[in-house]
Amino acid sequence: MKSVFVINGFLDSGKTQFISYTLGQPYFKTKGKTLLLVCEEGEEEYNEKLLKQTNTVMETVEDASDITPDKLLELDKKYKPERVIIEYNGMWNYKEFKLPFMWKLEQQITMIDCTTFELYYTNMRSLLGEMIRNSELIIFNRCDGMTDKLANYKRNIKAINQRAEIVFEDKNGEVNATLEEELPFDVTKDRIDLTDETYGIWYIDVMDNPERYLGKEISYVANVFMPENFPKGYFVPGRAIMTCCANDIQFLGYVAKYDKADTLENRSWVKGVFKVTKEYFEGYEAEGPVLIPVSLEKCKQPKNEVLTF
Repeated sequence: MKSVFVINGFLDSGKTQFISYTLGQPYFKTKGKTLLLVCEEGEEEYNEKLLKQTNTVMETVEDASDITPDKLLELDKKYKPERVIIEYNGMWNYKEFKLPFMWKLEQQITMIDCTTFELYYTNMRSLLGEMIRNSELIIFNRCDGMTDKLANYKRNIKAINQRAEIVFEDKNGEVNATLEEELPFDVTKDRIDLTDETYGIWYIDVMDNPERYLGKEISYVANVFMPENFPKGYFVPGRAIMTCCANDIQFLGYVAKYDKADTLENRSWVKGVFKVTKEYFEGYEAEGPVLIPVSLEKCKQPKNEVLTF
């Protein structure tokens, strides 16, 4: 299998600079040839000397139709590279991107210009969502003077990709990614009452900071979800949340342990108070938040069945 590294992001997000820096690092050196596919031309250009020193050949791809599995195999036969780096065009729908069967996606990284993130998140959320959904690493650069917005940006990304590592950088280097956030509820209280506006924020914060909520009671209106083949005595009290667009709605919630779970109707609505604990759950394949119902009451379907972040 041939290793492939995909670096995506919108124009002038820092892709070329990141790839150039990485190519020059000792840990990234390889004996064989590297094929660099450049799918858009920004202000930054690759240094010919660097490409020669790193045994890298560059091929420009001008149209999305030229990056199909068949055409990529033609380039493979032409250059016989040991590995491939693809600087992907941010305006091409990443959902349509496919690799040849013998090419293995080793890592996907998304570059984001912090100064334009709000613009793209508001107007091109669907394209942005496809880029970051399966990225292992997401790097925000040019974060100078924007510290107060980074916590919210982090939540926006986590809503789409919960597993990604998120890094913020300014001109001096990395900015602490575990920023203290201004949450819309008081985490010092023993009980937190969530609303439709705050449920999604709570869900993401529990993922990053579960210790904040251990032993506390959380109340909210929940949709009862009982997946097929779910363990007896468990259900998921969650909410449907639109992360990118109407076609990208996810059901987000943490598992609840309840000895009367079989009495609940799947997809019914309840007003619940849950105590937050942490224990091993097979569905998590690790320890994670497990909710213990303190009280459950049937209720009507809320006005806003689908929430947003």
